[in-house]
Amino acid sequence: MDPILRHIKQHREALIALVGALVEAESPSDDSAAVGRFVDLLADTLAPLGRIRKHPGGKFGPHLTCEVRLPGRGKNGQVLVLGHSDTVWPLGTFGSMPFRRARGRLWGPGVLDMKAGIAFFIFAVRALQDLDIPVPSRILLQLNSDEEVGSPSSRALTETNARASHAVLVLEPGTGLSGKLKTARKGVGLFTVTAHGRAAHAGVDFSAGASAIVELARQIQRISGFTDLERGITVNPGVIAGGTRSNVIAETAHAEVDVRIPRLRDAASLERKFRSLRAFDKRCRIEIRGGLNRPPMERTPGTLRLFRLARRLASEIGVPVEESHTGGGSDGNFTAALGVATLDGLGAAGEGAHASNESILIAPIAARTALLAKLLAAV
Repeated sequence: MDPILRHIKQHREALIALVGALVEAESPSDDSAAVGRFVDLLADTLAPLGRIRKHPGGKFGPHLTCEVRLPGRGKNGQVLVLGHSDTVWPLGTFGSMPFRRARGRLWGPGVLDMKAGIAFFIFAVRALQDLDIPVPSRILLQLNSDEEVGSPSSRALTETNARASHAVLVLEPGTGLSGKLKTARKGVGLFTVTAHGRAAHAGVDFSAGASAIVELARQIQRISGFTDLERGITVNPGVIAGGTRSNVIAETAHAEVDVRIPRLRDAASLERKFRSLRAFDKRCRIEIRGGLNRPPMERTPGTLRLFRLARRLASEIGVPVEESHTGGGSDGNFTAALGVATLDGLGAAGEGAHASNESILIAPIAARTALLAKLLAAV
């Protein structure tokens, strides 16, 4: 058996215990104190492995970096390992979704996205240290506290560290129960479309009003036409709100519109379409805010080389590895857009991210952790 895989299998129960401890330390994006407590737990866990730094996250919790101490002399460049400490689950979710082990899985809020991936990295590094396996590059772990809300305070840190790296490995979960690695992700944007109308009494002075709700409904019909499935472009008006009372013609209404694009060149034309929206009712006015938040992670030659390396290393431990493209974004989108080879989906295999059935498969834990360790020793 591969020595790294053997080592991790011998420590699998300790790895599972760490996953449980991380899940139980709830860390919703919007609770900086909770995220701070989780980061403190991580700092204590990582302290024996390398040099820890905490970085201000503004209204979010602190971001954490760890320059890992690994065997081998003459390190050649840097590899950035990316993850995030925040989850989508509000504080107290653990009461109704406790961490548990059942039916060949580990369950709990944030276990898949992405606390298991963090635990995998920690045990991958421990294996390399314990086995004294030389690693050719400096390894920098970065865990952001605001990934689930668009990475507003961590993006600059991510891009700075990525520019100093020749490769980026992302600890997000793999795709599906087979845990396919991710070589491409769509870019993500959010537009807020606001219709401004004219308020009036719906019974006494109907003709004096201009309904922002009616105007917005017509705009949504137009916006939905921006979707182009053949090109992989999707536009989803996901939230609408407006008006005050049923007997008042609405003065304002707005829609929050999610957009996904597979190629950066699609961004400019979509932006023009939103900015060119004009009111159907001349008494109304349309206001557009927002834009592209995450550039696409496109499948580049550098990313393909990383995937092929991962596939070869996985074959050494008898594990098949496939690649996938996904519509969801990650912080790997930012690093890939800089031209840095980025391989995503190196975390757990499971299902139910952001849902009540969030869980990971136990069986592949050792192999996926070993693959991560072998990648660290190869890049």
